[in-house]
Amino acid sequence: MTFKESLTTLPQYLLPHHPLSRLMRQLTHSENKIWKNFFIKQIVNHYGVNIEEAIDSDINAYPSFNHFFTRALKPGARTVSNSAGDIACPADGAVSQAGNITEGNIIQAKGKSYTAVDLLGGDEQRAAPFKNGKFTTIYLSPKDYHRLHMPLDGTLREMIHVPGRLFSVNAATANSVPRLFARNERVIAIFDTEIGPMALVLVGAIFVASIETVWHGEVTPPTAKSIQTWQYKDNAPHLKRGEELGRFNMGSTIIALFGENVMNWEDTLVPGKKVQLGEKIGNTL
Repeated sequence: MTFKESLTTLPQYLLPHHPLSRLMRQLTHSENKIWKNFFIKQIVNHYGVNIEEAIDSDINAYPSFNHFFTRALKPGARTVSNSAGDIACPADGAVSQAGNITEGNIIQAKGKSYTAVDLLGGDEQRAAPFKNGKFTTIYLSPKDYHRLHMPLDGTLREMIHVPGRLFSVNAATANSVPRLFARNERVIAIFDTEIGPMALVLVGAIFVASIETVWHGEVTPPTAKSIQTWQYKDNAPHLKRGEELGRFNMGSTIIALFGENVMNWEDTLVPGKKVQLGEKIGNTL
């Protein structure tokens, strides 16, 4: 952790994370044309958003900033790797970390780790299949496409909402805040796949106004005071590789967990690598 990273991170401990995020939600859902067009133009210009790949490149077509932020892409803008055994990238973004889970410990940044048990809501039985498995953490910046898609075919078994803080999840904060991803508010989806359980963890962050899934809708807000779980037994949602599973209303991070000896990541999946939805990032064994 550098001195600059400390200066960036320390004030976040004092910020009222949830009130600020509620305010941001109001602003991003505003349908005031002048305000939302100004906001969209600022993001497009500052971050270099490629709006031409959106299904509608006219900013006037979006009723609110949030509609723009969660925009759909034109058909063919992303190609989902579909050879047998391929694991597809669940999002546009950049790899924060990828590798092995060692005795339940997951790397957050150099010299920092957290446990799968903590990440998955404190349930040791839920975390057990991933004890010596694989993980990857993908950070979505404001310029990225913010819908999330399935890496593999899967049948939903359980969803968990874990309340928590809303620290930023950029590289500086990941290097500075201990157990960052196990402290922030998050929505966890556990799927049964052909290679065993797969956990997809949608991590909230400062100004992330909400997290939603295609089977439930908006999970947060409101933020509950305790962990909530939903079990899916009868008529459990089944999603194919590449199908949309959810979205961030404002950006954040998705973490994918797999079990032991069931898959490998591509050798190129290293910290800092830019990735796109659908590209091959691993293969099943």
